[in-house]
Amino acid sequence: MRATLVAHCRAGFEAETGADLRRVAARAEAAIELELAQAYVIATAADADWHSALAMAPPIFARSVFVGAGPFELIHDAHGRADRVTPILAAIARTARAPWRSVWVEFADTNEGKQLSGLARALATRIEGALRDRGELDDAAPLRLHVFLVDGTKAYVGASAAHGNDWPMGIARLRMPPGAPSRSTLKLAEAFDVFLGERQHQALRPGMRAVDLGAAPGGWTWQLVQRGVAVTAVDNGPLKGTIRDDRLVTHVRDDAFRFRPKRPVDWLVCDVVEQPIRIAELVARWIADGSAKRAIFNLKLPMKKRYDEVRRCMQRIDEIVSAPHGLAVRQLYHDREEVTGFVEKV
Repeated sequence: MRATLVAHCRAGFEAETGADLRRVAARAEAAIELELAQAYVIATAADADWHSALAMAPPIFARSVFVGAGPFELIHDAHGRADRVTPILAAIARTARAPWRSVWVEFADTNEGKQLSGLARALATRIEGALRDRGELDDAAPLRLHVFLVDGTKAYVGASAAHGNDWPMGIARLRMPPGAPSRSTLKLAEAFDVFLGERQHQALRPGMRAVDLGAAPGGWTWQLVQRGVAVTAVDNGPLKGTIRDDRLVTHVRDDAFRFRPKRPVDWLVCDVVEQPIRIAELVARWIADGSAKRAIFNLKLPMKKRYDEVRRCMQRIDEIVSAPHGLAVRQLYHDREEVTGFVEKV
């Protein structure tokens, strides 16, 4: 039996997403065939325990992945009119097992794909209503149902493991908070959701202390301060907005690669523009020598061999930290030519 994996990604990173899926397939001990489209990748393969493989080899560049089948033809004119709901419900019945926590009708994150947004909303309402009438939706179910519209006539259907911090198509719908000094603040807000999930309130508490390397103009410092965390903001440039005079902020004009706190901190965050391997080694040494318990950091990617460079950085962090630790790297929705990493001792 054949399976299909549908992976959403940032446009321009389809090759890296394909490399993600090859790594997942290696974990599943299955061969795959890839089709790279704009802002998504389709992989076809033999049936395997893909959900377990995705959990054990989490993708870096794929924002969202579901496992199913397709493409299915949607237009059915048996009664002289277009009917997309009937063939979708039939495809769901053949492909995925109920119950599901919710149903997402999705499309590619491109200008062309967004033209399907109205159709997607209408279909989602009707499909969800039909599934609810059948008793096939359950808020406690472990899987989420996906319908991915290639266009108005074809769709893929499948399921993914449902998590509380997931977003349709992997797109974090975050609003720019008033008072934040830069849009980079959204990157850290998304990173907290992705890497901490329900642990946020325990891992980010008033009274904790953090260092923000490359802090100016203060977008990441602002996120920490909103959670009651005292921040040493390290940058030779100025902080902007209300963050400049906040009682929880100490601005230190110093070089990010030289600075060390007088005593260990709970958090290190780093958004410095530098070679990714230098940032990886810097962050890893803070964790290894106990200067910080946890870190979130950005790696600015080169133009070529981006996937290889990320894997090299991850390997270097593993070598330097050595003690038991957790490491995750993802290209977030608010990232551009970069990825965001999270590391902590366990």
